[in-house]
Amino acid sequence: MPEQNEAMPQNLPVAPQEAMPFSISLRKDMTLAAIIGFLCALLILPIFKNLMPDKPFSYALSLLLILPVLCVLGIWIARVIGKKVRMIYQLAKFVLVGALNTFVDWGVLNLEIFLTGFASGGYYTGFKGISFAVATINSYFWNKFWTFKKTEDEGKPEATPKEFLRFFLVSLVGFALNVGVAHILVNILGPQFGLNVITWATVGALGGTLVGLVWNFLGYKLIVFKS
Repeated sequence: MPEQNEAMPQNLPVAPQEAMPFSISLRKDMTLAAIIGFLCALLILPIFKNLMPDKPFSYALSLLLILPVLCVLGIWIARVIGKKVRMIYQLAKFVLVGALNTFVDWGVLNLEIFLTGFASGGYYTGFKGISFAVATINSYFWNKFWTFKKTEDEGKPEATPKEFLRFFLVSLVGFALNVGVAHILVNILGPQFGLNVITWATVGALGGTLVGLVWNFLGYKLIVFKS
C-alpha cells in the first residue's frame, strides 16, 4: 500500500501543466490577430474613399467586423497545422503582420493623397517615403515581439544596439526597393490598362510592397531576429 500511494501523485499533474501554456499562448495570439484585423479595417477606410468614392461607405465599415473574425480563424488554423510544421505558424503570423504593414503603408499614403489631392510627381514620392517609414516602425515592433519572438529557452526579446543596426540596414534596403519600385511604376511607367492616376498610385504601392515583403521576411528572419 505505501508503494502505491507514493506512485499515484507522479502521474496527476502532467496533463494540466502541458496544456496550460498552449492554451494561454493561443488565446493571446488570437487576440492579437483580432487587433490586427481591426486595424487593417480602419486603414482600409481612406483607401476605399479614394478608390471607390461612389460606393456606399457601409461596405468599408462592415470590414470592422469581418476582418477580425477572418484573422482569428486564420491564426487558429495555422496553429493547428503548426503543431506539425512550426514554420507554418510563424509564416502565418508574418503574413498577418505583413498585411497590417501593407495597409499602414497604403492607408497613410491614401490619406496623404486625400488630404492634398496630389497623386503623382515629387509629392507622391515624398508621400510614399513617409508611409513606408511609418509602416517600417510598425513592422519592427510586431515582428520583434510577436512573429519572431524568442522562446523562453532562448531568452526574452530584448533590444540591443547591434539588432537596431541590423534592423536599420535591412529596412534601408527595403525602403529603397519599396519606394524605388513604386516610383518606377507610377512616375516612369505611368498608368496602364486604362486605370486612372489615383488607382495606379495604389498599384505602384502594391508593386513596392510585394518586393519589400520578400526582402523583409528574409532579412528579419535571417539577419535581424535570428536565433
